[in-house]
Amino acid sequence: MPNRLFLDVARSATGRTWRERLDVRGAQTALAMAQRTGISELLARVLAGRDVPLDGVEQYLDPSIRTLLPDPDTLTDMGAAVERLSRAVTSGEQVAVFGDYDVDGACATALMVGVLRAAGLDPLFHIPDRIFEGYGPNVPAIEQLAGRGVTLLVTVDCGTTSMEPLAAARRLGMDTVVIDHHQSGEHLPEAAAIVNPNREDDLSGLGHVCAAGLAFVTAVGLVRALRQNGHFNTARPAPDLLDTLDLVALATVADVVPLKGLNRAFVTKGLIAMRRRGRIGLTALMDAARLDGPPRPFHLGFLIGPRINAGGRIGEATLGAKLLLTQDPAEARQIAAELDRLNGERQEVERAILAAAEAEAEAALGLSDEGSVIVVSGDGWHPGVVGLVASRLKERFQRPAFAIAFNGETGTGSGRSLPGVDIGRAVRAALEAGLLVKGGGHAMAAGLTVERSRLGALRAAFEQRLAADVARARAEGTLSIDGALTARGATTDLVEMVSRAGPFGAGNAEPVFAFPGHRISYVESFGAGHVRARISSPDGTTLKATAFRCAEEPLGRALLAARGRPLHVAGSLELDTWQGETRVALRIRDVAEPG
Repeated sequence: MPNRLFLDVARSATGRTWRERLDVRGAQTALAMAQRTGISELLARVLAGRDVPLDGVEQYLDPSIRTLLPDPDTLTDMGAAVERLSRAVTSGEQVAVFGDYDVDGACATALMVGVLRAAGLDPLFHIPDRIFEGYGPNVPAIEQLAGRGVTLLVTVDCGTTSMEPLAAARRLGMDTVVIDHHQSGEHLPEAAAIVNPNREDDLSGLGHVCAAGLAFVTAVGLVRALRQNGHFNTARPAPDLLDTLDLVALATVADVVPLKGLNRAFVTKGLIAMRRRGRIGLTALMDAARLDGPPRPFHLGFLIGPRINAGGRIGEATLGAKLLLTQDPAEARQIAAELDRLNGERQEVERAILAAAEAEAEAALGLSDEGSVIVVSGDGWHPGVVGLVASRLKERFQRPAFAIAFNGETGTGSGRSLPGVDIGRAVRAALEAGLLVKGGGHAMAAGLTVERSRLGALRAAFEQRLAADVARARAEGTLSIDGALTARGATTDLVEMVSRAGPFGAGNAEPVFAFPGHRISYVESFGAGHVRARISSPDGTTLKATAFRCAEEPLGRALLAARGRPLHVAGSLELDTWQGETRVALRIRDVAEPG
């Protein structure tokens, strides 16, 4: 039986039902939590709404890496990976790290290169060009690395499906250690070790960890092995791996993996490391992004991550990893400025392609709004932004979306999905059915290469495989509300208190609060389709509020039409720091007419 309606909202401006996040049992758990631990009842409701057990409050509020990190050897092939890496270190081999061109790949590359440098090696690293090389290891790049004397190749955030490239590496005298988290099939490539919690024979339970997180776990195993064989000494001390958690936190948020368990600890502790501003490149990028105040998950996902991605999307693929590894402040500022510029260029390119993609999606869905999966394509689209376009389409149409850039008769594309709809498996099934040239990914995001002649069959295959899951995901159609507040009650102390249940993101839903009957005292559209407003409680207290990318959508239209009138407003609270002053702001998720 669904939870009770909240404020009797059966249909909001976005067509959703508002319901209390907690059922009767959850409310009882929250009350017991508050009484037993002394935390506020509101924080207890937030924790209970995220399935925190009554006896797990203390650990949840202060997640510990030491407690949550499993022994590295629980991962299949980790022992072989550590042994091969350790041998390379002690014998001084030439190692190369091969990473993906996204944030997770850049962070995992920087982490592995940094640890190997601390151990005494001078590893090479290679990030493939998205357009000319594509995703993952490729034979020409491997041949080039072999020519530079590489005897051990370490792939991070890629490699699980690279059959021919890794076979070529072996023929050229290279061993390979794969550190990846993408879904795998039954057959794996030739390698000395394949560390991937999503391989079929891995029972570690770490399938939700991103590649940088797995690189950290691998580094823990490597440093432990090198300590045991006496490699480190006073002249060459072992690296403090906790200093690398800034990289893991950034990758975890940017890769949109679930913020649960170990991942949540990674981000919590990584944000602390980031606030120390010890990594020169990351500090320069935060300054270039005009980040005011301490970094938060929102900054990682929407300010820092996109700028690192901009290098791989439309610029030089290695810029992100170079920035994260540099020890030269002048070089850091130069690279950060270039990534900031490329990000602006990326936004312009994305806007133009998104307009065409939205028009195609609207035509395909038609007036009846039929269809479970959006598949759009265009000639000359920049392949570096199709993932972002797919994400925007997914948000707007509430369906899994794929955007494909064609160059001739072959197109490369990316897909983004809804919770509960696994597009990674759908892409793998299409690959096995011969509908794709290449393809892979995970539940929420996937990449593919397809021939134009197969596009119709691919669309039909996705529709058939995913329709039932999409129907279930969309039928829920609810907005879960954690509690009701007034503008006066939305204080910095309250936001900081609620943030103890964070960091929030995928798998750890950001709390949503309703503001009943608040008057829209000011509202206007601005920027690229955003809406900003001030909402006023009955006592006259106002709260700054913003709704993003919705001016032409039902939510934006409802806000703009409500100037001077009361609405029920639902959204998430955040701290907005500007010129040293911190205020509370509301990010609007939905509105509804009072009954």
